[in-house]
Amino acid sequence: MNRRRVGIKDVAAEAGVSVTTVSHILNDVDFLRASDETRERVKDAAKRLGYGPNRMARGLRMQRSEMIGLLSEEIATTPHAGRIILGAQNAARRHGLTLVIINTERDDVAANATALIRQQVDGVLYATMFHREITPPTELDGIPTVVIDSTDRTGTHPAVAPDERGGARAAMQELLTHGHRRIGFMNNVDDVPATRERLAGYRESLQQAGITVDETLVHAAPSESPGGYEAARALLGLPDRPTALFCYNDRMAMGAYRAAAEMGLRIPQDVSIVGFDNQEIIAEGLFPALTTVALPHYEMGEWALERLVQLQGGSPADDHTADTEPVFLPCPIVRRESIATPPR
Repeated sequence: MNRRRVGIKDVAAEAGVSVTTVSHILNDVDFLRASDETRERVKDAAKRLGYGPNRMARGLRMQRSEMIGLLSEEIATTPHAGRIILGAQNAARRHGLTLVIINTERDDVAANATALIRQQVDGVLYATMFHREITPPTELDGIPTVVIDSTDRTGTHPAVAPDERGGARAAMQELLTHGHRRIGFMNNVDDVPATRERLAGYRESLQQAGITVDETLVHAAPSESPGGYEAARALLGLPDRPTALFCYNDRMAMGAYRAAAEMGLRIPQDVSIVGFDNQEIIAEGLFPALTTVALPHYEMGEWALERLVQLQGGSPADDHTADTEPVFLPCPIVRRESIATPPR
């Protein structure tokens, strides 16, 4: 048997107040004069009866659609996209918001930003394919926007990105703690923030450990498996080869595994390897499983949505809602089986 849908009149009758009072309390109307006891009584009645306010009607009154646009620059084709979307979606759900997603190629960002705005979204999350410095399209200047996985060089919008240098230090600390002192770094050739910051973290970690940086142990190559193979062959072929390799990403680590196997070196008994990105299909699929550094994709999506709500005034007063300085989230180590103490 179908149950009759609970309406606002039922809540008013249950709480012993007027329909107007129920509407004002459940919609947090600022000018309402009602005691705390009345407010609690109405909210308890609504909860007992399973009543929720009509969000569409509330949105019309507040001139909001209660929809947030996620403009994803090709991330829907990457392993990381789901985590960014999930983090943003879960945060949106907590605020009663709906996420509208458009996947775009880099050349079509402006046109797709316009398409989202035409859907009357209340704000936009702009997620890039990888960490870099960007100039967001001017179409986003007139709407609350937060950039994910990049920084806004114009300083117009708040942004959230990984702490690449901190992640590199976490990887290096894991190797140093195991006793490694001669550590090779397989870096990327592309001039992007991750390339520069991970190298800086590598060098800083050695210097803080009192170890002289040996530039012959740094080898740059394309950040794919063949590039990792090339870099690992070069480093492991040195007369005084490193006892550990820190790889720019997990794809390069995959190439390093192949190089080590061809050279008759066992992982981790003869050479330890640590990656970056925590692409689980790679890290868990390698044998032994790869110790790596995780990028905070879920956390970035969640943080960005919460920041967007602040920009809209949907959170308690925040003295820093106009602050557009980028925020960098931690990249934690994910321990598996590819690191051991160095051979004697």
